[in-house]
Amino acid sequence: MLTVDFSRFPLAPGDRVLDLGCGAGRHAFECYRRGARVVALDRNGEEIREVARWFAAMKEAGEAPEGATATAMEGDALNLPFPDDSFDVVIISEVMEHIPDDKGVLAEMVRVLRPGGRIAVTVPRYGPEKICWALSDAYHEVEGGHIRIYRADELLARMREAGLRPYGTHHAHALHSPYWWLKCAFGVDNDRALPVKAYHKLLVWDIMKKPLATRAAERALNPLIGKSFVAYATKPRTAADARPAAADDARPADAAARTTTGTGA
Repeated sequence: MLTVDFSRFPLAPGDRVLDLGCGAGRHAFECYRRGARVVALDRNGEEIREVARWFAAMKEAGEAPEGATATAMEGDALNLPFPDDSFDVVIISEVMEHIPDDKGVLAEMVRVLRPGGRIAVTVPRYGPEKICWALSDAYHEVEGGHIRIYRADELLARMREAGLRPYGTHHAHALHSPYWWLKCAFGVDNDRALPVKAYHKLLVWDIMKKPLATRAAERALNPLIGKSFVAYATKPRTAADARPAAADDARPADAAARTTTGTGA
């Protein structure tokens, strides 16, 4: 289940991609399938080891084009182990609402993104998230839980302050909002409640089968109750960035990736 819409966020084979706070790796896997040179980074070592195993399995199964590479590594979003201008694309999905110093994370992402590069940021949408907070303290008052709720204009303002130029937004996962409202109403750890179990089965069926009816329903409902807010931006070029293409090719992003732990492909 992807939150970033790659029809709005084009990715070219060979693009250097950082999936920051990759979690289970859903966006990193899609970028790898599209022929990118991917680094999936997260602070959770267990998840990173699982992502590395999936990268290896994808390579073995021939799911990635020739020339695509993939590395999974542990790391700190506030102190990225990469040189300036290392990546063509940065993705950070459902992460910033967890981090106290979100301005610091944005600054690091801008630092490692090359001038002219693209960034995708996704966070829980204000309205659906407010309902979750109102229904359940346990939903957010946990270690590593959500510490803030972004309004769309607030997130875009922070991106602009960091030096990014937003160019598009949308909402995603409308069908997931009612599921989380049910989870919050019946207890976030109570997966046995009949409404929660029934709705979960619906979501799994929808994800696996992708029927036209639910796809159309979600597209219609996304502007109203989409669970996620997605923003796309570029890092503007400056006069100092007008250097030969060969200089870009010499940047050591791949060298940095090769020295990390994880699975290379």
